[in-house]
Amino acid sequence: MPSLIDVQHLGKSYNLGETTVHALRDVSLQIERGSFVAVMGPSGSGKSTFVNLLGCLDRPTSGRYLLDGFPVEDLDRDQLAEIRNRKVGFIFQNFSLLARTSALENVELPLLYADHDVPDAEERARNALASVGLAGRELSQPSQLSGGQQQRVAIARALVNNPEILLADEPTGQLDSRTSDEIMKIFQELNRVRGITIILITHSDEIAAYANHIIRFRDGQVVSNEPVVHPAYAGAQMRFVPSAVKVLQ
Repeated sequence: MPSLIDVQHLGKSYNLGETTVHALRDVSLQIERGSFVAVMGPSGSGKSTFVNLLGCLDRPTSGRYLLDGFPVEDLDRDQLAEIRNRKVGFIFQNFSLLARTSALENVELPLLYADHDVPDAEERARNALASVGLAGRELSQPSQLSGGQQQRVAIARALVNNPEILLADEPTGQLDSRTSDEIMKIFQELNRVRGITIILITHSDEIAAYANHIIRFRDGQVVSNEPVVHPAYAGAQMRFVPSAVKVLQ
């Protein structure tokens, strides 16, 4: 089978007035299905641009991107949106929840963008929340939840469409160490139990140590791409229910 993600000589440039900024330069690598990858590098290194391209949020200037063997670099906006909704879940540092909307409604949002009606949307959202330890908090608004609970809502929202890939941008950046451990426990169980491929941007060596592979960027190029021999184990007592989120047919 092909690699889940295969990028070949990928480049991304931006024109700022008379200046051209090369955010990515000739990046070639593969990410296998079921990997847990940490993407690291200083600010401006290209790591966020790289992950945005993997998530079909943007298109490369040059090179090829094969997602599950399918070339996506030339797809139009609607086609990219369809792939995002079917294959990718996104998790952000600032949680990106609607402030005056319940946890349940926040988790249901991706189902509204499915290409057909999802009659069991509420049940799926409830199951997703239960799977990350938030059963009973369905009607809570973000202001009534802690930072860790808000991030769990964001993870449940990313899971509700049963994605193959989770892309997480500094998901523990606003959390204390104990809560970060709880969130990483969820990620590790999603990866190990459900087999979801996880690609996580982080500045933290401690967080990257939970992954089984680390890719480091500098000046738009990959400077190292190495497995983690003994990944750290997130030991917080957080139980993930692998069957809680139904597959969207």
